[in-house]
Amino acid sequence: MNEAVQQIRDIHGFTGVPWWPPGPGWWVLAAGLILLALLVWRFRSTLRLRIPIPVITLGDWRWDAARQLRALRRQVQRDELALKEAAGSVSELLRRIAMARLGRAACAGLTGSDWLAWLHANDPNAFDWRTRGALLLDAPYAPPREMAAGSRQADLIALIDAAHDWVASEGPRAKGKFKITASRRIEASHV
Repeated sequence: MNEAVQQIRDIHGFTGVPWWPPGPGWWVLAAGLILLALLVWRFRSTLRLRIPIPVITLGDWRWDAARQLRALRRQVQRDELALKEAAGSVSELLRRIAMARLGRAACAGLTGSDWLAWLHANDPNAFDWRTRGALLLDAPYAPPREMAAGSRQADLIALIDAAHDWVASEGPRAKGKFKITASRRIEASHV
């Protein structure tokens, strides 16, 4: 029996888990966090316009304008809003966006083709406001039967999308200065 007791060894204590190298679960978690950070960084302007984060979007005109443009687009697609009213709303929102982005003095007094030329010159996405934006000038004053055409709805949705892209773009990024001569300003005020 003495031999049997000598062969028995004492219980060894638990040495613990080393902190390095981390287990596979920690590597997967780290890779997921890095991927999430890269996605947020890549789509930061889109997320800022779609997700109302109180600290970031509080008082942000971009988030409010994007929300209004999305609602207007849905109403136009569902035919809940007359195209005449929708065109007036788009025109008003564009004016607000322009004043928020570049200041009241830059665009508040512009009307008609001068307004469309200014939009074309200051849009960072180079949307053709001069030709495609003519709907903004004609639609609010057109008779209702002329606004019933289906192509007008597609044109208005294209204008809403262009305005949304302008809101989503970072900074003014004006391509060139738009100047109005005194004679043009007088003509625009008498129209």
